[in-house]
Amino acid sequence: MWEQVQETVSFIQSKINFTPEYGVILGSGLGSFTDDIQIEFTLPYAEIPNFPVSTVQGHKGALVFGTIGTKKVVAMQGRFHYYEGYSMQEVTFPVRVMKYLGIEKLIVSNASGGVNPNYKVGDIVLITDHINMVPEHPLRGKNDERFGPRFVNMSEAYSKKMIAQAKGIALKNKIEVKEGIYLGLQGPTFETLAEYKMVKILGADCVGMSTVPEVIVARHMDLETFGISVITDMGNEESIETISHEEVLEAARKAEPKVRMLIKELILSY
Repeated sequence: MWEQVQETVSFIQSKINFTPEYGVILGSGLGSFTDDIQIEFTLPYAEIPNFPVSTVQGHKGALVFGTIGTKKVVAMQGRFHYYEGYSMQEVTFPVRVMKYLGIEKLIVSNASGGVNPNYKVGDIVLITDHINMVPEHPLRGKNDERFGPRFVNMSEAYSKKMIAQAKGIALKNKIEVKEGIYLGLQGPTFETLAEYKMVKILGADCVGMSTVPEVIVARHMDLETFGISVITDMGNEESIETISHEEVLEAARKAEPKVRMLIKELILSY
C-alpha cells in the first residue's frame, strides 16, 4: 500500500505543481461543488495509476485541483463504495493519496436516509459521530506505522471545531442545519423498514453506504475531518415504498446550493 500511494502521488505531482490544504469528497448528487472551485487541473481517475474508477450514477470520476479564495483544494468528483466490489483498501486509497499530496483537512459529503423523526427530506445534517456496521474494516491487516498507529483514537472522528464553525456559517446565512450520528452499512440495497428501525434503536439519526471507511482512514493519518449529509429519504412507512436512486439524486440536487455554500464558506473561514 505504501509503495502504491507513493507511486500515485509521484505521478500526480509530475503532472501538476499544486499542494492542496483541503480534500473534499463529493457524494451522490453533490458533484457540482466543483463549480465553486477556480480549477487549475483535472485528472480523470482512469488516468491515475492504482486508482479505482467510480461505477455509480451521479459520481463523475475525476480529481479536481484548484482554489477557493486563497485556499488550495483537491476534490473527488465521485467516490468508491465497498458495495461496488472494491476492497476497503481501494475504497480509501484516494484519502491516503490526498494526505500525501499535502491535505491537512478532509470534508466528506453524502446522501443518507433519515430515521430521526425530527428530520425531513432535504435536511442538511452536520455529522457529529458515526457507527461502523460495514462488514469489513479499512485498517484490518498488518498496520504500516508510516501511515498511522495500530489502534486509532476515534473519540473525535468529526472535528468539533469545524462543526462549530459550520453552525456559525449556517446561522449567519439563515440555513437550517441539523446535527446527527451517521450509521454506515454495506448496501447497495436501500434499507428495509425493519433495518431502518434497527438503525434508530442503535442510536443513529441517518444511514448510508459510504463515508465511514474514508473517515476512519483519515483519522488513522491524523487528518482533521468534517462530514455533511443530505437527507434524501425517510425510513418510515410513508416514504419507504417509493424510494429509488433517481429520487435520492434529485433530493440531493435540491439541497446542493446550501451544502455548497456551507462547504465553501467553511473552507474560506477555517
